[in-house]
Amino acid sequence: MPRLHRAFALIGLLLLGQSASAEKLRLVADVWPPFTDATLVNGGLATDIVSTALARAGYPSEFEQVPWARALMGVGEGRYDVLVNAWYNDARTQLGQFSAEYLLNRVRFIKRKDAPLEYQDLKQLHEYPIAVVRGYAYSPEFDNDPLLQKVPVHNFAMAVRMLAADRVQLTLEDEYVARYYLARESPRVRNAVEFLPKPLSENSLHILVSLKNPDHAKIVAGFDREIAKMKADGSYDRLLREHGM
Repeated sequence: MPRLHRAFALIGLLLLGQSASAEKLRLVADVWPPFTDATLVNGGLATDIVSTALARAGYPSEFEQVPWARALMGVGEGRYDVLVNAWYNDARTQLGQFSAEYLLNRVRFIKRKDAPLEYQDLKQLHEYPIAVVRGYAYSPEFDNDPLLQKVPVHNFAMAVRMLAADRVQLTLEDEYVARYYLARESPRVRNAVEFLPKPLSENSLHILVSLKNPDHAKIVAGFDREIAKMKADGSYDRLLREHGM
């Protein structure tokens, strides 16, 4: 009889383990270093902050890295629970619930050093082809300006190489992301380009929790609560330092 009890107990533990594993939130993001990248420590700065805050709120998680369009579609369809790195726009509220801001991104234009371009407002840029990453939201003003000549590309690396090769006149990206990629480009590309002084925008970064998850409101509330606590107890700043910020 004791052996039978032990067998039932073992089966129960296995079932509990499977259940706990199944309850993990499925985090998703594209490759966007230094914020999200499976090759970086804990998946990058944003992934580390998000998974830490969710764990503190009682939600263990697992991270998967896929292309941006697939990540966004997967959240809308419920295949993923949490998009790690979302800028706010109205259309995405049809797919998920946004958290409060947990990071800030400063988007800046980049030009070739030999190009005498100046930028005070977007009207000055209407005549220039601008490389943009497909599916990204930069700012409402930029995204909704029909006179801007936007050239869709797959990623920032492609955009900046096109810029250095004089195939477009401008590109744009979060400053930290751009510096991360430029440090890994050839000197020919890196030394050919520079930032314009005025930023396009400062965009708050959020998680986007799938509306298909019945607990989406609870998840967002728990995440926001723990981010505030992390900022108060110093653990938020510690993560920033650990990721070189």
